[in-house]
Amino acid sequence: MPDRSFAVVAKAGDRIADLSTPRPVIDEDRLAANIARVQSYMDEHGLNFRPHIKTHKIPALAVAQVAAGAKGINCQKVTEAEVFAEAGFNDILITFNILGQQKLERLARLNERISDLKVVADSEVTVDGLAAHFSGHKPLTVLVECDTGGGRCGVQTPDEAASLARRITAADGLTFGGIVTYPKPQAAAAIEAFITETLDHLKSDGITCPIVSNGGTPSLFEAHLVPSATEHRAGTYIYNDRQMVRMGHCSEDDCAMHVLATVVSRPTADRAVIDAGSKALTSDLQGFSDYGLIVGYPQARITSLSEEHGVIDLSNCTGPRPQIGEKLFIIPNHTCVVSNLFDTMVFHRGGIVTRVEEVAARGLVW
Repeated sequence: MPDRSFAVVAKAGDRIADLSTPRPVIDEDRLAANIARVQSYMDEHGLNFRPHIKTHKIPALAVAQVAAGAKGINCQKVTEAEVFAEAGFNDILITFNILGQQKLERLARLNERISDLKVVADSEVTVDGLAAHFSGHKPLTVLVECDTGGGRCGVQTPDEAASLARRITAADGLTFGGIVTYPKPQAAAAIEAFITETLDHLKSDGITCPIVSNGGTPSLFEAHLVPSATEHRAGTYIYNDRQMVRMGHCSEDDCAMHVLATVVSRPTADRAVIDAGSKALTSDLQGFSDYGLIVGYPQARITSLSEEHGVIDLSNCTGPRPQIGEKLFIIPNHTCVVSNLFDTMVFHRGGIVTRVEEVAARGLVW
C-alpha cells in the first residue's frame, strides 16, 4: 500500500513555514475581522445577511458567520446543502435552477429534513418541474430569480417576475417566497427600479413578497443603496482575494487566504518555477493577465500554469528575486475555486497552525 502520511497535512502548533506545498493557509485574525466587518455593515443598515458558503465549503466557518449575526446560509447546489443540513443548518437558500429527477428526489428529502429550505426558479419549466414533484408533499418555498443587469440567470422584466410568482402561488406543493437577484456591481439604481416595479405588480396581484434577496461580494458595500432589499448574500468576503482588492473592497492585508508554494526551479535569471499549478491556483483569471499576486514580490508575475507547475516571470523585478527552496505566499485571483481544489484548509495565527478543517462540501457541484 502507498504511504498516505502526506494526508496529515498539519497539526496545531506546527509552523506554516514547515508545511509541504502547495497548500492554502488561512489567517485566523483576518478571517475573523472580515466576518465582523461585513456583519457590522449589515447590522448598521438593518439588512439580513445570508453568507454564501461556496467560498469556503466548511461548516465550522458558517457556524462562525451565523454566530456573528448572519441569518441562514446560501448554497449553490443540492449536495452542498445536504452537507450543511447534516451540520445542523436549517435555514438554507439554494440559488440555482434545480432540474432533473435525481436532484428533485434529493431536494424533496432535504425539504422534509430541515425547517426552512428555499430554492429559486426563473422559468415555467423549472417551476412546473418543482410543482410536479412536490405536489401532495411538504410545500417547497420558491423565489423568482430576476436578472437586474448581471447577465446570468433570471427573468428579464418585472412583468415576467410577477407572472412566474403567480404560477408559483397557484401551484400545489409550492409556496412563493420572494425574489432574488445577482446583479452587476455599481448598478444599485437599476436594481432598485426593477425590484420596486416587481413589488408593485405583486401588490396589485395580492401576492405577499416576504424576501427580496440581493447578492454578491462585488456589490457588498452598495447593499444599503437598494432599500427594497430585505437581505444580502455574499461569499468571497470571508477570505477576500485579488479581485476584491482590485475592486476596492479590501486591501491585501484583508486577504485571509494565501496559497503557500515552493520555488522548485530557477532555469534562468528571469524565470522561476513553483510547485503550484492549475490544480492549486486555478486557471481562473478573473480579468487579470496572470495567476495570482506574490506577496513581497509585486513585480513578479505568474504568467502560465500547467497542472503542477507555475511559471513566474521575474524580468521586471528590481530587487531580490525568489530562490530555489523559498516558500512564497500567493494571493489567489479567486479564492472560491481554490477551496474546491483541496481536501483540507490549514488555519494559522502569526504563522503557527491553529487547526485544520475538512473542506466538507468539496467537489459537490450538482
